[in-house]
Amino acid sequence: MKALIISADHFEDSELLFPYYRLREEGLQVDIASIARGKINGKHGYEIVVDKALRDIDPKAYDLLVLPGGKAPAKLRKEPAAVAIAQDFMRSNKPVAAICHGPQILITAGVLEGRRATCYPSVAEELQESGALYEDNEVVVDGKLVTSRQPSDLPAFMREIVRLLEKTPA
Repeated sequence: MKALIISADHFEDSELLFPYYRLREEGLQVDIASIARGKINGKHGYEIVVDKALRDIDPKAYDLLVLPGGKAPAKLRKEPAAVAIAQDFMRSNKPVAAICHGPQILITAGVLEGRRATCYPSVAEELQESGALYEDNEVVVDGKLVTSRQPSDLPAFMREIVRLLEKTPA
C-alpha cells in the first residue's frame, strides 16, 4: 500500500511526522508531496524532504491521503493540484485522513457536504459552513474519512487510520 502526505512550509510538525513514521511502521510506502520538490519546514523547526511536486502526483497510484495541519493547509488550498488530489480521493472513495487545519483543503475541494468531521476549533465554523456535520471529538470516522482536532488526538487519529487500512483491499 502507498500513502500520500500533502503539506507545505509551516506544517504542524507532529501531525506530519507521527503519521509518516507510523504508516511506515505498518509497511506502507509514504510519499511527501508539496508545491515543489526540495524540503519543507515545520512550525517547530523540523525539516522533511519532499518526494514529489503536487503537479506530478497521480492520485490513482495511492491508497491513502493524509492532510496534516499547521499553517500549510491555508497555503495548499490555493493550489489547484492539491484541491484536485483531494477531490479525486474523495470521489474514488479512498481513505482520507485530515487533522487540525488539514480539513481546510477538503473544504476548498467542496467534498464535505453532509459528512461528519472534526477539525481545530478555529476552523469549525468554516467546516460547518461547507455543509459538514461538525463533531467536537478527538477522532471522527465517516466511512473512509478520518478527521481529528489537534496533536493530542494523534493516537486516536492513527488508531482509526490503521483500522481503516486493515479493511481496505491493497
